Amino acid sequence: MQENYIYCIGLMSGTSLDGVDLAYIKMNSESYDDFEILKANTVTYSNQWKNKLQEAINYEKKHLQILDVSYGKFLGSKLNNFIRKHHISKLDFIASHGHTVLHQPEKGITLQIGNGQVIANVTQQKVVCDFRTQDVALGGQGAPLVPIGDSLLFTDYDYCLNLGGFANISYEENKQRIAFDICPVNIVLNHYTRKIGLEYDDEGKIASEGKINVELLRRLNELPFYQELPPKSLGLEWVKSTIFPLIGKEEADISTILRTFVEHVAMQIGDVVKKEATILVTGGGAFNTFLMKRIEFFTQTKIKQVSTELIDYKEALIFALLGVLKTQNKVNCLQSVTGAKRDHSSGNVFYPQK
Repeated sequence: MQENYIYCIGLMSGTSLDGVDLAYIKMNSESYDDFEILKANTVTYSNQWKNKLQEAINYEKKHLQILDVSYGKFLGSKLNNFIRKHHISKLDFIASHGHTVLHQPEKGITLQIGNGQVIANVTQQKVVCDFRTQDVALGGQGAPLVPIGDSLLFTDYDYCLNLGGFANISYEENKQRIAFDICPVNIVLNHYTRKIGLEYDDEGKIASEGKINVELLRRLNELPFYQELPPKSLGLEWVKSTIFPLIGKEEADISTILRTFVEHVAMQIGDVVKKEATILVTGGGAFNTFLMKRIEFFTQTKIKQVSTELIDYKEALIFALLGVLKTQNKVNCLQSVTGAKRDHSSGNVFYPQK
Protein backbone atom coordinates (compact mmCIF):
# COMPACT_ATOMS: atom_id res chain seq x y z
CA MET A 1 0.00 0.00 0.00
CA GLN A 2 1.34 3.44 -0.92
CA GLU A 3 1.94 5.43 2.22
CA ASN A 4 0.57 8.94 2.53
CA TYR A 5 3.58 11.21 2.00
CA ILE A 6 3.82 14.97 2.39
CA TYR A 7 6.28 16.96 0.26
CA CYS A 8 7.49 20.24 1.69
CA ILE A 9 10.44 22.61 1.83
CA GLY A 10 11.97 23.56 5.17
CA LEU A 11 13.69 26.94 5.27
CA MET A 12 16.12 28.01 8.00
CA SER A 13 18.35 31.03 8.58
CA GLY A 14 20.57 30.80 11.64
CA THR A 15 21.96 33.53 13.88
CA SER A 16 25.51 32.80 12.70
CA LEU A 17 24.54 34.28 9.28
CA ASP A 18 26.23 31.51 7.30
CA GLY A 19 23.28 31.42 4.89
CA VAL A 20 19.76 30.19 4.23
CA ASP A 21 19.28 26.41 4.34
CA LEU A 22 16.62 24.94 2.04
CA ALA A 23 15.67 21.28 2.28
CA TYR A 24 13.06 19.49 0.15
CA ILE A 25 11.55 16.80 2.37
CA LYS A 26 9.43 13.72 1.77
CA MET A 27 7.72 12.71 5.02
CA ASN A 28 5.16 10.08 5.95
CA SER A 29 2.16 11.98 7.32
CA GLU A 30 1.45 9.24 9.86
CA SER A 31 4.95 7.99 10.74
CA TYR A 32 7.21 11.04 10.79
CA ASP A 33 10.50 9.16 11.22
CA ASP A 34 9.89 7.78 7.73
CA PHE A 35 11.43 10.78 5.99
CA GLU A 36 13.95 11.59 3.30
CA ILE A 37 15.91 14.75 2.50
CA LEU A 38 15.42 14.70 -1.28
CA LYS A 39 17.30 17.88 -2.19
CA ALA A 40 19.11 20.49 -0.13
CA ASN A 41 21.10 23.68 -0.71
CA THR A 42 22.54 26.53 1.31
CA VAL A 43 22.28 30.02 -0.15
CA THR A 44 25.08 32.20 1.19
CA TYR A 45 24.30 35.81 2.04
CA SER A 46 25.80 38.70 0.10
CA ASN A 47 27.76 41.17 2.21
CA GLN A 48 24.86 43.59 1.78
CA TRP A 49 22.36 41.14 3.27
CA LYS A 50 24.74 40.15 6.05
CA ASN A 51 25.13 43.78 7.05
CA LYS A 52 21.37 44.38 6.95
CA LEU A 53 20.63 41.36 9.14
CA GLN A 54 23.43 42.18 11.58
CA GLU A 55 22.19 45.77 11.96
CA ALA A 56 18.48 44.91 12.11
CA ILE A 57 18.58 44.65 15.90
CA ASN A 58 19.09 48.45 15.94
CA TYR A 59 16.30 49.29 13.48
CA GLU A 60 13.18 51.22 14.42
CA LYS A 61 9.77 49.59 13.94
CA LYS A 62 9.11 51.22 10.56
CA HIS A 63 12.43 50.03 9.12
CA LEU A 64 11.89 46.53 10.52
CA GLN A 65 8.55 46.37 8.71
CA ILE A 66 10.25 47.35 5.44
CA LEU A 67 13.01 44.77 6.04
CA ASP A 68 10.40 42.10 6.85
CA VAL A 69 8.87 42.56 3.39
CA SER A 70 12.15 42.88 1.46
CA TYR A 71 13.60 39.81 3.20
CA GLY A 72 10.39 37.92 2.40
CA LYS A 73 10.88 38.81 -1.28
CA PHE A 74 14.50 37.66 -1.05
CA LEU A 75 13.47 34.30 0.45
CA GLY A 76 10.68 33.89 -2.11
CA SER A 77 13.14 34.47 -4.94
CA LYS A 78 15.63 31.94 -3.54
CA LEU A 79 12.83 29.41 -3.07
CA ASN A 80 11.71 29.86 -6.69
CA ASN A 81 15.31 29.29 -7.82
CA PHE A 82 15.51 26.14 -5.67
CA ILE A 83 12.21 24.80 -7.01
CA ARG A 84 13.27 25.42 -10.61
CA LYS A 85 16.77 24.03 -10.16
CA HIS A 86 15.51 20.74 -8.74
CA HIS A 87 12.42 20.48 -10.97
CA ILE A 88 10.16 20.22 -7.93
CA SER A 89 6.56 19.56 -8.95
CA LYS A 90 5.13 17.94 -5.79
CA LEU A 91 4.98 20.56 -3.06
CA ASP A 92 2.35 20.77 -0.32
CA PHE A 93 3.78 23.79 1.49
CA ILE A 94 6.87 25.75 2.53
CA ALA A 95 7.79 25.95 6.24
CA SER A 96 9.92 29.00 6.99
CA HIS A 97 11.67 29.80 10.25
CA GLY A 98 12.57 33.29 9.07
CA HIS A 99 15.52 35.16 10.53
CA THR A 100 15.49 36.08 14.22
CA VAL A 101 16.08 39.79 14.78
CA LEU A 102 14.76 40.24 18.32
CA HIS A 103 14.40 37.59 21.00
CA GLN A 104 13.60 38.83 24.51
CA PRO A 105 10.97 36.39 25.77
CA GLU A 106 11.16 37.75 29.32
CA LYS A 107 9.70 40.97 27.83
CA GLY A 108 7.23 39.08 25.65
CA ILE A 109 9.22 39.96 22.51
CA THR A 110 10.33 37.74 19.65
CA LEU A 111 10.59 38.72 15.99
CA GLN A 112 11.50 36.63 12.97
CA ILE A 113 11.52 38.58 9.72
CA GLY A 114 10.64 37.13 6.32
CA ASN A 115 6.98 38.00 5.75
CA GLY A 116 4.93 34.83 5.22
CA GLN A 117 2.35 36.44 2.96
CA VAL A 118 5.09 37.89 0.77
CA ILE A 119 6.80 34.49 0.47
CA ALA A 120 3.44 32.89 -0.42
CA ASN A 121 2.78 35.53 -3.08
CA VAL A 122 6.25 35.32 -4.63
CA THR A 123 6.29 31.50 -4.73
CA GLN A 124 2.54 30.98 -5.24
CA GLN A 125 2.77 28.30 -2.55
CA LYS A 126 1.17 27.74 0.85
CA VAL A 127 3.55 28.96 3.60
CA VAL A 128 3.70 28.04 7.29
CA CYS A 129 5.83 30.36 9.43
CA ASP A 130 6.06 32.46 12.61
CA PHE A 131 6.49 29.49 14.92
CA ARG A 132 7.74 31.40 17.98
CA THR A 133 5.28 34.25 18.62
CA GLN A 134 2.41 32.19 20.03
CA ASP A 135 4.71 30.38 22.45
CA VAL A 136 6.04 33.66 23.85
CA ALA A 137 2.46 34.94 24.17
CA LEU A 138 1.74 31.81 26.23
CA GLY A 139 4.59 32.69 28.60
CA GLY A 140 7.18 30.47 26.94
CA GLN A 141 10.71 31.12 25.76
CA GLY A 142 9.69 30.66 22.11
CA ALA A 143 12.78 28.47 21.87
CA PRO A 144 14.16 26.01 21.26
CA LEU A 145 11.69 24.62 18.74
CA VAL A 146 13.77 21.75 17.36
CA PRO A 147 13.24 19.30 20.30
CA ILE A 148 9.83 18.13 19.09
CA GLY A 149 11.69 16.91 16.01
CA ASP A 150 14.38 15.29 18.13
CA SER A 151 11.74 13.36 20.06
CA LEU A 152 9.87 12.22 16.92
CA LEU A 153 12.75 11.65 14.48
CA PHE A 154 15.88 10.70 16.45
CA THR A 155 14.85 8.36 19.24
CA ASP A 156 18.08 6.32 19.04
CA TYR A 157 20.15 9.03 20.76
CA ASP A 158 20.37 10.00 24.44
CA TYR A 159 21.09 13.61 23.48
CA CYS A 160 20.56 15.74 20.38
CA LEU A 161 23.10 18.56 20.36
CA ASN A 162 23.10 21.32 17.75
CA LEU A 163 26.17 23.50 17.33
CA GLY A 164 25.01 26.52 15.36
CA GLY A 165 25.04 30.18 16.38
CA PHE A 166 24.24 28.75 19.81
CA ALA A 167 24.61 25.29 21.28
CA ASN A 168 21.25 23.83 22.15
CA ILE A 169 20.44 20.40 23.45
CA SER A 170 17.43 18.16 23.99
CA TYR A 171 16.90 14.87 25.81
CA GLU A 172 14.28 12.81 27.63
CA GLU A 173 14.03 13.11 31.41
CA ASN A 174 11.22 11.62 33.50
CA LYS A 175 9.23 10.96 30.31
CA GLN A 176 9.40 14.62 29.32
CA ARG A 177 11.46 16.32 26.62
CA ILE A 178 13.90 18.78 28.17
CA ALA A 179 15.68 21.27 25.94
CA PHE A 180 17.47 24.59 26.23
CA ASP A 181 20.24 26.77 24.89
CA ILE A 182 23.56 25.91 26.52
CA CYS A 183 25.85 28.71 25.33
CA PRO A 184 26.86 30.71 22.25
CA VAL A 185 29.11 28.97 19.71
CA ASN A 186 29.54 30.13 16.10
CA ILE A 187 27.93 33.50 16.72
CA VAL A 188 31.02 34.30 18.82
CA LEU A 189 33.71 32.26 17.05
CA ASN A 190 32.77 33.63 13.61
CA HIS A 191 32.59 37.18 14.94
CA TYR A 192 36.29 37.02 15.80
CA THR A 193 37.47 35.14 12.70
CA ARG A 194 35.84 37.86 10.57
CA LYS A 195 38.16 40.36 12.23
CA ILE A 196 41.04 38.56 10.50
CA GLY A 197 39.24 38.22 7.17
CA LEU A 198 37.91 34.65 7.57
CA GLU A 199 34.28 33.56 7.64
CA TYR A 200 35.06 30.79 10.13
CA ASP A 201 37.94 28.90 11.73
CA ASP A 202 38.35 25.91 9.39
CA GLU A 203 38.36 22.73 11.52
CA GLY A 204 39.28 24.90 14.53
CA LYS A 205 42.91 25.15 13.39
CA ILE A 206 43.44 28.72 14.65
CA ALA A 207 41.87 27.89 18.02
CA SER A 208 44.01 24.77 18.35
CA GLU A 209 47.16 26.91 18.07
CA GLY A 210 46.02 29.49 20.61
CA LYS A 211 46.50 29.64 24.38
CA ILE A 212 43.81 29.60 27.05
CA ASN A 213 43.30 32.87 28.92
CA VAL A 214 42.52 31.32 32.29
CA GLU A 215 40.95 34.46 33.78
CA LEU A 216 38.69 34.99 30.75
CA LEU A 217 37.65 31.32 30.86
CA ARG A 218 36.81 31.62 34.56
CA ARG A 219 34.73 34.74 34.03
CA LEU A 220 32.87 33.21 31.08
CA ASN A 221 32.04 30.07 33.06
CA GLU A 222 30.78 32.15 36.00
CA LEU A 223 28.18 34.07 33.99
CA PRO A 224 24.79 33.89 35.77
CA PHE A 225 22.99 32.38 32.75
CA TYR A 226 24.80 29.07 33.30
CA GLN A 227 23.38 28.74 36.80
CA GLU A 228 19.78 29.19 35.62
CA LEU A 229 17.57 26.14 35.29
CA PRO A 230 15.79 25.37 32.01
CA PRO A 231 13.70 26.37 30.20
CA LYS A 232 16.08 29.09 29.05
CA SER A 233 17.21 30.53 25.74
CA LEU A 234 19.77 32.95 24.37
CA GLY A 235 19.72 35.68 21.75
CA LEU A 236 22.12 37.97 19.92
CA GLU A 237 21.25 40.77 22.37
CA TRP A 238 22.79 38.82 25.28
CA VAL A 239 25.94 38.08 23.30
CA LYS A 240 26.34 41.75 22.40
CA SER A 241 25.66 43.03 25.91
CA THR A 242 27.51 40.35 27.88
CA ILE A 243 29.97 38.18 25.91
CA PHE A 244 31.65 40.66 23.58
CA PRO A 245 32.30 43.29 26.30
CA LEU A 246 33.70 40.62 28.64
CA ILE A 247 36.07 39.25 26.00
CA GLY A 248 37.05 42.79 24.97
CA LYS A 249 38.12 43.60 28.54
CA GLU A 250 40.24 40.49 28.95
CA GLU A 251 41.84 39.63 25.62
CA ALA A 252 42.79 41.01 22.19
CA ASP A 253 44.66 38.15 20.53
CA ILE A 254 42.28 36.31 18.16
CA SER A 255 43.83 32.85 18.50
CA THR A 256 43.69 33.13 22.32
CA ILE A 257 40.05 34.26 22.18
CA LEU A 258 39.11 31.35 19.92
CA ARG A 259 41.02 28.80 22.02
CA THR A 260 39.51 30.08 25.24
CA PHE A 261 35.98 30.21 23.86
CA VAL A 262 36.20 26.69 22.41
CA GLU A 263 37.20 25.47 25.88
CA HIS A 264 34.31 27.39 27.41
CA VAL A 265 31.80 25.83 24.98
CA ALA A 266 33.15 22.31 25.54
CA MET A 267 33.08 22.73 29.32
CA GLN A 268 29.50 24.00 29.32
CA ILE A 269 28.38 21.08 27.15
CA GLY A 270 30.30 18.68 29.40
CA ASP A 271 28.40 20.06 32.41
CA VAL A 272 25.08 19.12 30.77
CA VAL A 273 25.77 15.75 29.14
CA LYS A 274 26.03 12.58 31.21
CA LYS A 275 29.26 10.77 30.53
CA GLU A 276 29.47 8.04 27.88
CA ALA A 277 26.07 8.83 26.36
CA THR A 278 25.05 8.61 22.71
CA ILE A 279 25.03 12.10 21.18
CA LEU A 280 23.72 13.26 17.81
CA VAL A 281 25.73 16.36 16.90
CA THR A 282 24.56 18.58 14.04
CA GLY A 283 25.04 22.18 12.89
CA GLY A 284 28.12 23.89 11.48
CA GLY A 285 30.11 23.38 14.69
CA ALA A 286 30.14 19.63 14.01
CA PHE A 287 32.78 20.34 11.32
CA ASN A 288 35.02 22.12 13.85
CA THR A 289 37.34 19.19 14.51
CA PHE A 290 39.10 20.83 17.42
CA LEU A 291 35.84 21.82 19.13
CA MET A 292 34.53 18.26 18.70
CA LYS A 293 37.70 16.83 20.32
CA ARG A 294 37.28 19.13 23.31
CA ILE A 295 33.59 18.16 23.63
CA GLU A 296 34.59 14.47 23.52
CA PHE A 297 37.15 15.19 26.26
CA PHE A 298 34.65 16.83 28.61
CA THR A 299 31.80 14.38 27.90
CA GLN A 300 34.09 11.33 27.89
CA THR A 301 32.21 10.20 24.80
CA LYS A 302 33.32 9.18 21.33
CA ILE A 303 30.94 11.00 19.03
CA LYS A 304 30.09 9.30 15.74
CA GLN A 305 29.72 11.72 12.86
CA VAL A 306 26.48 11.43 10.90
CA SER A 307 25.95 12.34 7.24
CA THR A 308 26.99 15.81 6.11
CA GLU A 309 23.44 16.27 4.82
CA LEU A 310 21.94 15.70 8.27
CA ILE A 311 24.56 17.89 9.97
CA ASP A 312 23.85 20.76 7.59
CA TYR A 313 20.10 20.48 7.17
CA LYS A 314 18.67 19.00 10.36
CA GLU A 315 17.09 22.30 11.42
CA ALA A 316 15.53 22.87 7.98
CA LEU A 317 14.21 19.28 8.18
CA ILE A 318 12.68 19.89 11.59
CA PHE A 319 11.05 23.17 10.56
CA ALA A 320 9.45 21.18 7.74
CA LEU A 321 8.16 18.80 10.44
CA LEU A 322 6.86 21.76 12.49
CA GLY A 323 4.96 22.81 9.39
CA VAL A 324 3.53 19.29 8.96
CA LEU A 325 2.37 19.26 12.58
CA LYS A 326 0.82 22.73 12.27
CA THR A 327 -1.11 21.78 9.13
CA GLN A 328 -2.38 18.71 11.00
CA ASN A 329 -3.25 20.87 14.04
CA LYS A 330 -0.94 18.73 16.21
CA VAL A 331 1.38 19.87 18.99
CA ASN A 332 4.66 21.31 17.72
CA CYS A 333 5.69 23.33 20.81
CA LEU A 334 6.33 21.50 24.08
CA GLN A 335 5.54 23.10 27.44
CA SER A 336 8.35 21.07 29.05
CA VAL A 337 10.84 22.69 26.64
CA THR A 338 9.75 26.32 26.38
CA GLY A 339 7.97 26.86 29.69
CA ALA A 340 4.72 27.93 27.99
CA LYS A 341 1.38 27.49 29.77
CA ARG A 342 0.60 24.40 27.68
CA ASP A 343 1.65 22.28 24.74
CA HIS A 344 0.31 23.86 21.57
CA SER A 345 0.31 23.95 17.78
CA SER A 346 2.17 27.09 16.77
CA GLY A 347 2.63 28.95 13.51
CA ASN A 348 0.64 30.94 10.96
CA VAL A 349 -0.47 29.70 7.56
CA PHE A 350 -0.50 31.95 4.51
CA TYR A 351 -2.03 31.24 1.12
CA PRO A 352 -0.85 32.86 -2.11
CA GLN A 353 -2.70 35.89 -3.42
CA LYS A 354 -2.60 36.71 -7.11
